[in-house]
Amino acid sequence: MLRERVIPVLLLDDGGLVKTQGFDEPVYVGDPINVVKIFNEKEVDELFLFDVRASKQGREPDYKLIESIVSEAFMPVCYGGAIRSVEQARTMLALGVEKVAVNSAALANPSLVTELSESFGAQCVVGVVDVARRWGRARVHSHANVAVPERDPIRWARRLEALGAGEILVQSVDRDGTMSGFDLELLRALDGQLSVPLVAAGGGGSLDTLLDALRTGSVSALAIGARFVFIGPHRAVLISYLSASERRVLRTYVSKTARPSVASGAG
Repeated sequence: MLRERVIPVLLLDDGGLVKTQGFDEPVYVGDPINVVKIFNEKEVDELFLFDVRASKQGREPDYKLIESIVSEAFMPVCYGGAIRSVEQARTMLALGVEKVAVNSAALANPSLVTELSESFGAQCVVGVVDVARRWGRARVHSHANVAVPERDPIRWARRLEALGAGEILVQSVDRDGTMSGFDLELLRALDGQLSVPLVAAGGGGSLDTLLDALRTGSVSALAIGARFVFIGPHRAVLISYLSASERRVLRTYVSKTARPSVASGAG
């Protein structure tokens, strides 16, 4: 049976979890082990785990912390943050991580994507595209201040696929943490441009915003942060996931509208 791929995104910062808005203003939301245990109870199918400052600080991933988190997780985990070499990725996969996500390192050294894909298989490599709108135009963004080799997000996503990424995660910087809905214009522009699964991030909130993104036709999965760690207008911290009724609605929609790209990549 097809699954609705709605993937919580957890952001690591100095050993704890934070949530950002517009990739800025990090707010502490809890201990990663405790949060993963809650997601276990809620039968979450998949998890993205990103170290938000590792690449910017030029340091190694926190292998010990990642190992402790993954050992508690009942679901597959994709990790991103400071993966700059095949050996670092090999260590991560040996710790139990199922996929590695590359963003800043791919901008600085696109051939790394090919090296990772050839070493571990495309299914283990997620290419990340951060997108910010400037004067209404979508442009590839680097939060680590790395020179961007391709400003057009569609061309960069296609290049990451050609280099060997088995999945593409497109994140809207402007909508990050807002819960106001995904960048539908960008998602529509991506429709039909990729042959690997596309994951949309940035702006996920109500059930309607999730369905709107799925209706663009381009999206295989949705990655969501703020919706699953905050509640109410004052953004009090509460770890949650989709309700049973929301999952049924999404699963019904996916099963009725499935194309090959939606079914592929399910973890």
